[in-house]
Amino acid sequence: MTDTVRTSTPTRRILPARDLAQIAIFAALIAALGLPGPLNIGPVPITLQSLGVMFAGAILGPRKGSLAVLLFLVLTAVGLPLLAGARGGIGVFTVSPAAGYLYGWLLGAFVTGYLTARLLPKYPFWLALGATILGGIVAVYAVGIPVMALNLSLPLWTTLGLNVVFIPGDLIKVVLTVLVAGQVHRAYPGLIALPRGRRPHQ
Repeated sequence: MTDTVRTSTPTRRILPARDLAQIAIFAALIAALGLPGPLNIGPVPITLQSLGVMFAGAILGPRKGSLAVLLFLVLTAVGLPLLAGARGGIGVFTVSPAAGYLYGWLLGAFVTGYLTARLLPKYPFWLALGATILGGIVAVYAVGIPVMALNLSLPLWTTLGLNVVFIPGDLIKVVLTVLVAGQVHRAYPGLIALPRGRRPHQ
């Protein structure tokens, strides 16, 4: 009779505890950035929460950054007043002029994180600036503006004009994001997994 030795292979966690903590922290950061309240100068309020979305993508990467934004959006959808101005509930995702920007945040965090991962570990300032503009502004607007036009029953070109007022503030958020993310990645390398084929010294 021979003894069989059973070897157990460790199961890989889809989301380790550290990743879950980071996702929760950045979801909370997005919520906290809504506390100063919105600046209402048009159909869509200006808030600091889009800065938190940029932070999530640029610091956590496409996967964890998107999950942080998704967690925030789910908590908002179930009724927690997490949006600036203590707004929440399913209505802000349907008939609100800002509904498209909420969906755009999810795409924006992913695009920012995806492009940022390809700039690490060097993270050159001007390339990072372009990556964050593409993710934090272009991707968000690409979803937000058409939905805003639909919900307000306005022509797309009219809606584009209404969004010009947001661009200067969003560009400031982009610069802040790149400056902060650069410091974080230098202090804590490895927050974002490098794409396959990339080596840390590249």
